[in-house]
Amino acid sequence: MSGAVRKALTIAGSDSGGGAGIQADLKTFQELGVFGMSAITAVTVQNTLGVRNVYPLPPEAAAEQIEAVGSDLAPDALKTGMLFSAEIIRAVAAQIRAFGWSRVVVDPVMIAKGGATLLLPEAVAALKEELLPLAQVVTPNIPEAEALSGIPIRGMSERREAAKRIHSLGAKHVVIKGGHDESGRGERIVDLLYDGAGFTEFGGQRIMTRHTHGTGCTFSAAVAAELAKGTAAAEAISTARAFIQAAIEDELALGLGHGPTNHWAYRRRMEQGGRP
Repeated sequence: MSGAVRKALTIAGSDSGGGAGIQADLKTFQELGVFGMSAITAVTVQNTLGVRNVYPLPPEAAAEQIEAVGSDLAPDALKTGMLFSAEIIRAVAAQIRAFGWSRVVVDPVMIAKGGATLLLPEAVAALKEELLPLAQVVTPNIPEAEALSGIPIRGMSERREAAKRIHSLGAKHVVIKGGHDESGRGERIVDLLYDGAGFTEFGGQRIMTRHTHGTGCTFSAAVAAELAKGTAAAEAISTARAFIQAAIEDELALGLGHGPTNHWAYRRRMEQGGRP
């Protein structure tokens, strides 16, 4: 695919505040030099202060968008974000299977920063059964990893066990993000990767800021963008880690609540000095 335009598809909810969801994903794709496409699963009414309402689309609407993109534009990789219901999850999984896509990143979005539910409780089983077996990479935070693995996570040993359990559900690479790890607050964040053979840790300095809205969406979108370029999973995760670190460090300070991250920070750093 030398010289070809690489393409990535995001299947997720729309964020009217622009910091997460479809909007964050498309910004991330663009910043990493990948052509972005979308299939919207829900429309959320939100800003930096929180989610006011969620309007899920019919499952067939999500499926038809995916089919339209897949039959014409052939994404090189895709990511899923907010899927909301078991019915939407099943419709999305059916399309992924029908097209035979393998570069699939699953961000198991469950709860918004402000506490709003973005995945119905009864949909967790469908996520585990239908979508995780299709994932090349799954990127849960610690609360999401607890829900997927069925065990409480208090430290790195439990995180490793949870990663193994999630891997056993079919995902080829499991990245349990460390942002919710209270034991490391004020010091470093460690994201843990398990590929079925061993563990790799990706570390970064914890930045004390409230402007972290959309970090999970942005991280998983960066992984998908790199996979679309043909990058190996571990390297894609490493680049995504650097991308989100820069996005948090170079804050925009927008809004009165949990503001968005800076999606152009990584590219500007690379242009200025060649290092993120």
